[in-house]
Amino acid sequence: DLPILINQWANVVRWEMRTRLFLRTSEFLWQEGHTAHETKEEALAEAKKMLDVYQEVVEGQMGIPVLTGTKSESEKFAGAEETYCIEAMMGDKKALQAGTSHYLGQNFSKAFDVKFQTKDNKEDFVFATSWGVSTRLIGALIMVHGDDKGLRLPPNIAPIQAVIIPVINKDYNESEFNQYTKDLISKLESQGIRYYIDSREQYSVGYKFNEWEMKGVPLRIEIGPRDIQNNQIVIARRDNGEKNNISIEQSFEEIKNSLEDIQNSLFTQASDFMKENTFSASNYDEFKKQIKSGGFVKCGWDGSPDTETKIKNDTKATVRCILFEQNISGLKCIYSSKPAKYEVIFSRSY
Repeated sequence: DLPILINQWANVVRWEMRTRLFLRTSEFLWQEGHTAHETKEEALAEAKKMLDVYQEVVEGQMGIPVLTGTKSESEKFAGAEETYCIEAMMGDKKALQAGTSHYLGQNFSKAFDVKFQTKDNKEDFVFATSWGVSTRLIGALIMVHGDDKGLRLPPNIAPIQAVIIPVINKDYNESEFNQYTKDLISKLESQGIRYYIDSREQYSVGYKFNEWEMKGVPLRIEIGPRDIQNNQIVIARRDNGEKNNISIEQSFEEIKNSLEDIQNSLFTQASDFMKENTFSASNYDEFKKQIKSGGFVKCGWDGSPDTETKIKNDTKATVRCILFEQNISGLKCIYSSKPAKYEVIFSRSY
């Protein structure tokens, strides 16, 4: 019967002393998985596979770059043999643990007496994994892509990818508008592009522009009587504010290409921001100064929990992840100056 693979959505209540909207709330929704395997190798492969899935969702769909690695002993999930993580940098240069996947070994199966019959008719404890992401990712989305005007949603996950706003004035004719946009709407629907026509008459055009900008809709399409007369539409991008007049014949291709470009552009902006704010430090004083000003510090760590605790007490920074790709040749611990056991990322976090 193995492996047993369970995926579920659940709401959880935690008595947080200091709540923080989306990031640490008293109640939150999360997606979690629990699996049971015959061998250690199968369980490890499952835990790593789920980390890859989370990375693809966060980077490929949400446009948020992440670092991947393992957690230190003090930061890993209690009872886990290994905790794999994805770490993201927020707009204020703090780190956010965006998702985790745990290899639990046989620790929990022994605690709860979860056994299986082996191929040679003996009993053994299953090798287990668990993994999860939560509504914390919404907070990450806001803090990574948002600006002073509101949200900026990546097209891949935006509920509305393009909002079409008829410029309603004394010359506006609804049937003329419907006829003019009929072909464009048909193409949007056939390609699965999520659109919305905001024909509310009780609000001004300016009010609508501001509302959809604040909600982060990737593309705004304006069509007024003058545009119909000129055989064009106006396309405004939320990510960079660019606004262009496009002929109605070219409008669908322009919309499709713009959505792809916005998705890539938001990811590139966030990646550049993370790279620009990831530093190295040659000594502990330099390390402390850099942590205070914000960002990630990539450095050596001797692997000692005592060293990690002292750095945390001094700077409020923790080991966010032990990087999968290690380059410790000649590297020394930033605190003790002993030969580095790991190359890690230190940062203050949420």
